[in-house]
Amino acid sequence: MRRTRLDTARIHSARQVIDPVFLDTPLYRCEALEPELGCAVSIKLETANPVRSFKGRGTELVASRLAEDGARAVVCASAGNLGQALAWSARGRGLDVTVVASRFATEAKLDRVRALGARLELVDGDHETARERAAAIARHDGVRLLEDSLDLETCEGAATIGLELVDRPATVPPYDAVLVALGGGALATGVGHVLKSLAPEVEVICVQPQGAPALTLSWRARRVVTTDTTDTIADGVAGRFPIPAVLDDLLLVADDAVLVREPSIVAGMRLLLHHAGLVVEPSAALGIAAILEDRARFAGRHVVTIVCGSNADMGSYRRWIAAATPLTPDQGIRGEP
Repeated sequence: MRRTRLDTARIHSARQVIDPVFLDTPLYRCEALEPELGCAVSIKLETANPVRSFKGRGTELVASRLAEDGARAVVCASAGNLGQALAWSARGRGLDVTVVASRFATEAKLDRVRALGARLELVDGDHETARERAAAIARHDGVRLLEDSLDLETCEGAATIGLELVDRPATVPPYDAVLVALGGGALATGVGHVLKSLAPEVEVICVQPQGAPALTLSWRARRVVTTDTTDTIADGVAGRFPIPAVLDDLLLVADDAVLVREPSIVAGMRLLLHHAGLVVEPSAALGIAAILEDRARFAGRHVVTIVCGSNADMGSYRRWIAAATPLTPDQGIRGEP
């Protein structure tokens, strides 16, 4: 029988370590979205912080523990958001950070990694190539390798979002589902663990792009399924090799895992801009995309979507938004971005 790696008591304790700038993020009902989506929608906004994503919750735990242990350096592979967060958390604790990324990663994310003082190494290939290079650096230099989703700090840091969802403000009515972007799995397993422990009636629905489906396919097959390539604008969730231990955790907490198409992701970004005033990266629109693709499933329900990042390349963002086809509540997704 599978047992989770996560611990609810540690997750509560994590709130005492994480810089408050990342905690108690807004959770609010966004009524302006509801006519477009046919259901009640609340937003958990994880972008109003110095690194514009939820990743700082986990890197705060990593950096604080490394500093306590007298470590001098840490290396990670990142599509951009983890690297930014690690650089932010490490710079005040005397840690040197190396971030390995694909040279095809979003330039705006790479620029912010550099601006935060990390050493950035670019590799040819995708995120999996970057993971291999980061592991090689860690072995050669004898420093800590931070592996997103495998290292428990990243999962239990993200899990503090779940605590805040359970302890919802009085202005937010009860909800029956939470939509979580699925990439490496830290966010989904962390939030899912807390919800299934403290609010088991809430449905945990993971959302991944059709162009990067590895962890969803693994969840469905109950075994690791890899893919040869990825093809999605949602670079933050574009992995090919799921981590077995993370899949085990996900199988314990996810009620469903769904795949969405690229036009739906773009349409979700457009709706968040025009009806919620939010500029988001593609990964953050996956929850809205899931509603758009299955309106009947969510009709009459109240769902929460976690808006997990806003580090968008603005040139690409403007092109995507300009190309998105307007939607009405009874239309499907039309056209390509």
